[in-house]
Amino acid sequence: MAKESSHAAHAAGIHRVVVIVDENSNPFELGCATEVFGLRRPEIGRDLYDFRLCSPEPHTLMRDGFFTLAGVADLEAADAADTLIVPNRPDIEVPRRPAVLDAVRRAHARGARLVGFCSGAFTLAEAGVLDGRRATAHWQWADSFRIRFPSVQFEADVLFVDDGDILTAAGSAAALDLGLHVVRRDYGAEVANSVSRRLVFAAHRGGKQRQFVERPMPDLPDESLAPVLAWAQERLDSPLSVSSLAARAAVSPATLHRRFQAQLGTTPLAWLTAERLALACRLIERGESRFEMVARRSGLGTAANLRMLMRRETGITPSAYKRRFGPETS
Repeated sequence: MAKESSHAAHAAGIHRVVVIVDENSNPFELGCATEVFGLRRPEIGRDLYDFRLCSPEPHTLMRDGFFTLAGVADLEAADAADTLIVPNRPDIEVPRRPAVLDAVRRAHARGARLVGFCSGAFTLAEAGVLDGRRATAHWQWADSFRIRFPSVQFEADVLFVDDGDILTAAGSAAALDLGLHVVRRDYGAEVANSVSRRLVFAAHRGGKQRQFVERPMPDLPDESLAPVLAWAQERLDSPLSVSSLAARAAVSPATLHRRFQAQLGTTPLAWLTAERLALACRLIERGESRFEMVARRSGLGTAANLRMLMRRETGITPSAYKRRFGPETS
């Protein structure tokens, strides 16, 4: 969001996202945060976030001296953040600035949501806010993180971890996954899908999917899962199974399972359940209040199964989801 409109937007009650940029910060994750939280959304018809950058210094040299960032707010801007995205950088052994760590601690103490992309988990752990909490980071730093911060429950080989008011993502592109997850938490599946379409990025990859996805050179040109995924997405209300997906792909269930793991980092059943739950959320957002109907149209079967899955995946019931994201709240 443009700087001149920032104060007016925050006064209007728009959620404020602030990113701390420190020396040697990674430009890619900064770009991810800007793309998800910082752009205007004319296709949605409203601004979702008031977005600001801040830094402890007037001029910040970015990773490997690629460029210098200037003209952003000072570190005091972090004290007004509803969501604070902490610095991430490749030099994980170099201690973070005390002023940055103090800003993180203050934000946590007043109840702000904290987000770490990639090595940002090291910043959060240095600040002491991850003790006893769940977190993740890029797979190549897993051993180093565990040794330095044994009190943190480190989860390896996942895309991101949502631990309530503290969220962490693995390397690089997982920042987009977590950013879209945050948008989904704040505004629902329909808005998150709109943001993902503008990004030309997958609308929803669950945090439990693997960080490292094998992508061997295919022996045949038709090994892509795209056709069977598109076919299944048009039939989510049908009694689909792993066997039916495999039959459509003209492979065995075991081969289909291997391709899902290699190309998507998840299983066919987990993907199918996630797609059905995402459809159920969209139906509720569009005004369907009969949860048995939502369950049938999304292929989840019964309202009881819908409630169980929504509680497990979103933390709230269908009724609470409707109150939060239904059309009457728009």
